[in-house]
Amino acid sequence: MGTEPNAKGLGRPLVRQTPPSLRALGRRSLPTVIEVDGQSYSQVRLFKNDFFAATALYEGPAGKVILKVQRQASFLMIPLGWVGRLLAAREAAALNKLSGVPGVPRLIGRWGKTGIVREYIEGRTLSPKEHVPDDFHERLRGLIETIHARDMAYVDLEKCENVLVGDDGRPYLFDFQIAWFLPRRWGGELLPARMLRRWFQAGDRYHLIKQQRRTRPDQLTAEARAASYAKPWFVRMHHFFTRPFTRARRAVLNRIDPRGKRGERGRFDENEVAGVIQQCP
Repeated sequence: MGTEPNAKGLGRPLVRQTPPSLRALGRRSLPTVIEVDGQSYSQVRLFKNDFFAATALYEGPAGKVILKVQRQASFLMIPLGWVGRLLAAREAAALNKLSGVPGVPRLIGRWGKTGIVREYIEGRTLSPKEHVPDDFHERLRGLIETIHARDMAYVDLEKCENVLVGDDGRPYLFDFQIAWFLPRRWGGELLPARMLRRWFQAGDRYHLIKQQRRTRPDQLTAEARAASYAKPWFVRMHHFFTRPFTRARRAVLNRIDPRGKRGERGRFDENEVAGVIQQCP
């Protein structure tokens, strides 16, 4: 993250573009220029354009920001704009709930009904087996504990790429699309909701140890390393119910888009980014 496309790649065509039905905006592209709070920003780099959201880096006189636009296009003639509106509203609410927490980007504003604009943080996504600073996981654990103290769970800590290693060496969490929280007025303090929140928070703590095992196993005792391989029952139950759906979804997507591309579907490398930006209207 944080680097502009290589100018040498401009004009290089995409090898195989993702079918429009699998892109959050369908045949449309993210705008080349946006205005938020009276400030103008121009698109610098497209990071991701998958089924659920399109994300890009913008820059202007006021600095750099991230625009994330949730699903707008229909799929198999099924309208999904309501899903995009719901996800954008939830993510904006999560960022507002965590306003002022070090390690969480600041929400700058909404963009339409399905988009949010947030602060850009210089850094790179965490990689498996990356040797992070000695205090990195202690800070990440403190960040998760702060999120839990606000009656939330991050939920999506299993994937390394959802953790950002800032240029300052500190951890940041930036994707709150599926973070769990339920306001009191919606029954958030009723027993079933509190139990669900505790399970999700326990899942966060389990994945914290797993991330530390991947990147700094030298900091774990033999007992802690062994515990990081023992999935709690609620994590196993979650996988039991979600993995068949995930496999089925993957099979369908591979039939529609059999590109065999390495990495996460919808994420662009430097050469592809250049081609996509040039094709934006």
